[in-house]
Amino acid sequence: MKKVIVIVGPTASGKTKLSIALAKHYHTEIINGDSVQVYQGLNIGSAKIKEEEKEGIKHHLIDVVSPQTPYSVYAFQKDVRKLIENMHLPMIVGGTGLYIKAALYDYEFIEEKRNLEFEESIKDLSNEALYQKLIEHDPLIHIDVHNRRRLSRAYEQALLGHPRSSKTKKDERLYDALILYLDMDRQVLETRLIDRLNKQLDEGFIDEVKSLLEKDIDMNVIGYRELSSYLKGLCTLEEAKQSILSVSKKLAKKQKTWFKNQMNPIMLDALSPNLLEDAIKHIDLFIKR
Repeated sequence: MKKVIVIVGPTASGKTKLSIALAKHYHTEIINGDSVQVYQGLNIGSAKIKEEEKEGIKHHLIDVVSPQTPYSVYAFQKDVRKLIENMHLPMIVGGTGLYIKAALYDYEFIEEKRNLEFEESIKDLSNEALYQKLIEHDPLIHIDVHNRRRLSRAYEQALLGHPRSSKTKKDERLYDALILYLDMDRQVLETRLIDRLNKQLDEGFIDEVKSLLEKDIDMNVIGYRELSSYLKGLCTLEEAKQSILSVSKKLAKKQKTWFKNQMNPIMLDALSPNLLEDAIKHIDLFIKR
């Protein structure tokens, strides 16, 4: 199996700094594992790495599509796997768990293309009626009946002979992956999130969102969503800031639980003065095994 290093953790946990040091040490390149940083123009709010911060390390899957172009987990999976096969020691860095797991594990996706005729045929069906039709073709499926998009997609796949319940191998890894999670005290992380948001605002985050809105781009992404509401006069700036921090803290808690349950990572103290040395020890053992 091809070996892959994965650095994950919440926003503001220090993934970028550690990954640059590790990429230098192991003479490798970095694959972005953040679902927002793939988009051009979403720079400040996504904490996208600046050119000077890369320190000569090549980064992949950053600024690959415009915000008007959907970039699905399927596209990410396909692109990452191609990169993994062409790198001697691939390193994925980010916090979007589903995207990273989909690339590393035997998740099967079918490329989504809108079928307008199919959409028209089900538009008058309630979610419950649609679910009843779905289980006629895929009786073993477990799905959120309230998620209309997922429900309709599952029904379409079942009609095409690709029932979701048949995808049983998604917990098998396709690569020998070392998952390192950067963990830190919740209070320290909260302070970091506040400092980071203030810095983003000083760097022009509001102007970045305003520029996107002027192009009719309204991203449903943490930070962009709240500042968009502020610019539309739906809330004050202070209310937008508090909302961003609240959602960011909830996301960090959710990320930690998700990664621990789904990917069984090695937990590293993000605040340890020996963080780099600890990471190198784990990676060296990983490479030798």
